[in-house]
Amino acid sequence: MTDNNKIKVLIVDDHPLMRSGIAGEVNEQADMQVVGEAADGNEALLAYRAHRPDITLMDLRMPNLNGLDAMLAIKKEFPDSRFIVLTTVAGDIQVVRAFEAGARGYLLKNLVRTELIDTIRIVHAGKKRVPTEIAQLLAEHFTEDDLTQREVEILRGVARGNSNKIVADQLNISENTVKNHVKSILSKLGANDRTHAVVIGLQRGIIES
Repeated sequence: MTDNNKIKVLIVDDHPLMRSGIAGEVNEQADMQVVGEAADGNEALLAYRAHRPDITLMDLRMPNLNGLDAMLAIKKEFPDSRFIVLTTVAGDIQVVRAFEAGARGYLLKNLVRTELIDTIRIVHAGKKRVPTEIAQLLAEHFTEDDLTQREVEILRGVARGNSNKIVADQLNISENTVKNHVKSILSKLGANDRTHAVVIGLQRGIIES
């Protein structure tokens, strides 16, 4: 039974123990109630339609449909939906993508116990919430040039251990073009070599492992 005076919360995470822990924390609050749970993005859309939560807590890395795509799908159907991302990914690019997809809060999972409840109330009140360490990370990279879509594709290829020739063949471009893009990637990321560029790309959320 839903109490209309409470903040209705939907939890989306592919780990049952994480969902259970969060649900327990939320349901202990006098002004909140968990109305549904989902284990991936597809289930999230169905659960959102069924429960119309005030706040959706969204993991990013999930099977079938990831959190970013799930937010975009829900936002398209329900423009007023409000999301708080709960993730282990601290990369600044990932944060930017999350807010572009509709997130209004971004919380690392190691901060859930101390900051989740306040974040839910803040986002429910119509504000945005970004923890200090995430804000500092965004500020640190604010003036840097973003990689182009082609450069991201090439960095993904490099991360898979492919040579320039193999990357060129996969993307149907010349090996020389790949070399030029790799130089640009190293410069933009401040990387010493290809391996360093991959490490930075993973840390910042430009590419995923």
